Amino acid sequence: MGFEGEVWRLERDGRVLGEIVIDDADFPWLSGRFVPESAFAEVEPWFVETLAFVEAEQYDRFEEAYDRIARTLTLVSPSGPVAEFLLHIQGGQAWFRWSDEPFEDA
Repeated sequence: MGFEGEVWRLERDGRVLGEIVIDDADFPWLSGRFVPESAFAEVEPWFVETLAFVEAEQYDRFEEAYDRIARTLTLVSPSGPVAEFLLHIQGGQAWFRWSDEPFEDA
């Protein structure tokens, strides 16, 4: 797929929190180097918390915590904002999947 080298942005209220430079595409996941802006510090604890819930296999708590990310942040592809996404950020790495349509509820 032609994703490698693309730059995706993470935004909050139109303000860029960081960029993801794609270096791997393993459908349906993309991953790459995360380059944060100073404003990312405001939401970084949210990503730390959600990963901790995943690692502890506390998926109900993960969904509740991740909802804050999904409601508040926007993932912007080179073509524009995506409708829905599942994004993880840890240090200088980010990995995510996205959809142009809202995800179906399980």
